[in-house]
Formats: sequence, structure tokens, C-alpha cells
Amino acid sequence: MSNSMVAKRYALALLNIAKETQSLGVIEEELRVVKEVVQYNPDLKAILNSSKLSLAKKKEIIKTAFASVNVNVLNTLLILIDRHREDQIIDLANEFLELANEEMGVAEAEVYSTRTLTDAEREAISSVFAAKIGKKSLKIENIVDTNLLGGIRLRIGNRIYDGSLRGKLDRLERKLLS
Repeated sequence: MSNSMVAKRYALALLNIAKETQSLGVIEEELRVVKEVVQYNPDLKAILNSSKLSLAKKKEIIKTAFASVNVNVLNTLLILIDRHREDQIIDLANEFLELANEEMGVAEAEVYSTRTLTDAEREAISSVFAAKIGKKSLKIENIVDTNLLGGIRLRIGNRIYDGSLRGKLDRLERKLLS
């Protein structure tokens, strides 16, 4: 079975548990943290992938590192270790976040702007573009890019909405050259 299928199965099982216990939001936030910790901590990743450490030692490390997370998240991580699937933690988190966003009617978006967006601007962008893609709202990650000159560029999945001054100038240049 491919790794993505394995991660998807675990993510689906965790999603079902989250819906049953009505803790979807909590588990989603905690999996984001778990993903960041594992992804940006090369020592932890090396320890988990080490064949020299016993399963008991790996489980002890996970229990210590993630002692404050939801019991269902911790149990899922421990099951992954039991089944020698430590390398699937990040994929599991990604799959779960995707499924949870679908369940809640939310999409993740990257908004490139020349300055940090205010809360009101984030809310306005979320409501306008969420309606365009058929979602309830957007989770916006604001990325400051001074090369835009003005306006914003929005990326939702594989869609890009470019309302930046740089984008307009580039389109005008292409039009004039053709």
C-alpha cells in the first residue's frame, strides 16, 4: 500500500473520532503543532526514523514531546510507531488537515501583499473569495512581498487570483509585446 494511502486511512480514522467526540477544531490545531514540531526539528525526525532505538523508547519520546496534546492525537502517533510508520506523521497531519478543512467548509489561502493585512482586510478577503470557490471561509496566511508594488495576489490550492500592480504591469507588457 502506498504511503499516501496509509496516511489517508489513519487521517480518516482520526477524523471520525474527532467528529464523534466533537473535538475537530482541537485535534486540527494540535495536529498543526505536531506537524510543525516534526517537520522543523531534524533531531526528532532522526530519532523517530532510527532503527537503533526500540519502539518503547520512541513511544516514550513521543509521550514526553507531546504530553499536552489530545489523547486521540497521542494514541494515533503511538499506533504509527507501533506499526513502524513513524515517517507518516507529517503525511497524516497533511491528510487530516485537508479532510478537516473539507468537513468544515474551509480552504487555506496564501495572500501576498505589500504590507501585513489588518483583521478587517483578512475578513473581507475571506468572505469574497470563499464565496467564489464555494467554501464558508478561508484560513489566510499573509505573506509580505514588496515586489508586488500594490494590491494583492491570492493563492487557493492551485488557483491564483492576481490583483497586484506588478501582475497588471506584467500582463500589460505581454499584451504590448504580442
